[in-house]
Amino acid sequence: MTRNLLTLLMVGLSLAAISRPALAHHSESAEFDQSKPVKVTGTISKVEWQNPHVWFYVDVKDESGKITTWGFSNSPPGSLMRRGITKAALKLGAVVNVEGSRARDGSNNASGRRVTFADGKNVFTSEGGE
Repeated sequence: MTRNLLTLLMVGLSLAAISRPALAHHSESAEFDQSKPVKVTGTISKVEWQNPHVWFYVDVKDESGKITTWGFSNSPPGSLMRRGITKAALKLGAVVNVEGSRARDGSNNASGRRVTFADGKNVFTSEGGE
C-alpha cells in the first residue's frame, strides 16, 4: 500500500510541475514590443470587458478620411475594478488619445497603457505586465 501511495504522490507532483507553466500569466512584453510605441487619437467603437484582458477598439481617421480600427489590450477587469476603473470609463463614441506598444505581429493591436480623454482626464493608465 505504501508503494502505491508513493507512486500516486510522484505522479501527482509530476503533473503539477508540468502544468504550472500553463497557468502562468504572460508579461506585456511577450505580446507587445516596447521599442515600437503607438500614439493614436480616435473614437472608442467597441469594448470587450472580459477576462483575461479588457480590449477596447478605437477608430482612427487619417488625413484622407480613411478609418483604421486599432485594438488595445489592458489589464484584467478585476484588476481595473480594484483600481476604481469600471466599464463605464470607456464610453462608446468618446474621443481618446491612446499610448502603448505595438503588437509584435505588426497588426493594428497594441497595449493600451495610457488613455486620455478629450477633456484631459486620464482614467485608464495600466500598471503594465498584468
